[in-house]
Amino acid sequence: MGLINLSKYLLRFLLLQSSVTFITIWYFDKFLIGEYVSGYDIIIRNLLEDRARFYEFIPYNFVKIDVYLALFVFAFLIILYSTDFYSYANDLVLTTNKGFFDEFLPIYLIWTASYLSFLQIFRFTAVSRGYLVIFTFIVPLILVGFRNTETISRLLGRNPSKENFISFNLDKDSIFRELRLLKYRNNLKNYNNTSDTKEIKKLIEKENKENEISLVVIVLEETKHFSKEFETYLLNLNKKVLLISELDFKFNSIFIYRTNRLSNNNLFYINNDIQIGSRYILKRVMDITISIILLPILGAIFLVSNLFVISVAGYPSIIKQKRIGLHGKEFYMYKLRTMHASSHEKRGDLKELNQRSGPLFKIDDDPRFIKGAKLLRKFSIDEIPQFINVFKGTMSIVGPRPLFPEDNYYFDEHYLRRLNVLPGITGLLQINERNTSDFETWFKYDLEYIENWNLLLDIKIILKTPFFLFKSKVSGK
Repeated sequence: MGLINLSKYLLRFLLLQSSVTFITIWYFDKFLIGEYVSGYDIIIRNLLEDRARFYEFIPYNFVKIDVYLALFVFAFLIILYSTDFYSYANDLVLTTNKGFFDEFLPIYLIWTASYLSFLQIFRFTAVSRGYLVIFTFIVPLILVGFRNTETISRLLGRNPSKENFISFNLDKDSIFRELRLLKYRNNLKNYNNTSDTKEIKKLIEKENKENEISLVVIVLEETKHFSKEFETYLLNLNKKVLLISELDFKFNSIFIYRTNRLSNNNLFYINNDIQIGSRYILKRVMDITISIILLPILGAIFLVSNLFVISVAGYPSIIKQKRIGLHGKEFYMYKLRTMHASSHEKRGDLKELNQRSGPLFKIDDDPRFIKGAKLLRKFSIDEIPQFINVFKGTMSIVGPRPLFPEDNYYFDEHYLRRLNVLPGITGLLQINERNTSDFETWFKYDLEYIENWNLLLDIKIILKTPFFLFKSKVSGK
């Protein structure tokens, strides 16, 4: 296990350990003992008697109910994490799991048997039996949520079962469709009898521009290796890639991938999805936490600005625009209205006045602006409603600015990489060259962000944004 994976593994364990320990102790005090204060004296007396009989080497300071509960949870999780049953969810195996109950039941039985045995062995006899039955369901629900990151990701806005994949040469009745990686995802399109890598690349680009794609599956036919160019292309997709081959397939480069053998075929799983699993969860938790902290300040500014827009231009004061998000997913982005009605549709009539390149659009003294709009845009007040998108999970606080669906026309295989992270309210561009008129500059910072993304970079950008915001000029996008 690599250092990075080990760190993530330990972080998830510590988070689970602290969560379950806190809930176990809190629930014990609040419900299992509750108002029966004498119950504490009964249990402590039993623990002291057992210490005197069996383990006198334990200091008296450790003979506390909370210590025993915490040690039990720690020991239980250590044993549970040491099993492949709980700690390892292999995407490259066939799955027979039909639903949540199938995953919940074995964990429930293990936890209940362990917890009841602990209470019996250490003579925690003064607990409420009714609340005890309820508690046997609570911790297993938490354990199922932490078993793999997909459950938590689903709660935070990224549902793997709603993601799409495209495939090449994958038969309709193929056994590989039962792989855990594929079973709960939607096969948007399958291309048969396609083995030429140039054609595969062309079709991937086409689907990337038209649909939301997070996984590419290629069944290799009489292919033992790719060209260096195509291999690099697959790695730079920043998506999940599954290769299936009967032959002893070899890669040109050294990189991290997972492999398995099934039905006389070799499976090669490359996961270069940038924001997935624990990385996605940590980013979303940070986004939500910071948004809640900023809510009182931004809420007050937005309320005043919203009343101003209504007084000047009437309703609606908040508009929504269709934009492109993570892996090409379309969503509606919210903005405080700074232009007259149907302003976006009028871009075509004003394109000769456009002062930016590619899909960017800016006109000095744009006739579509309402009175006072320049001030709102100068300080990005019009973007405050995008925190709604942050809460919904369609945007992040930090990331490339989301563009319109029709802007995909300008994208080639390099530009498409900017779609592989959550779009954001601010980013590297905003703290460097916010008012640039060159789309190449946009992409330069987007690519730098993609290749260097981590939470510390997000924090750095967030802290720098206010300082650069007050030095900015009016933005046209």
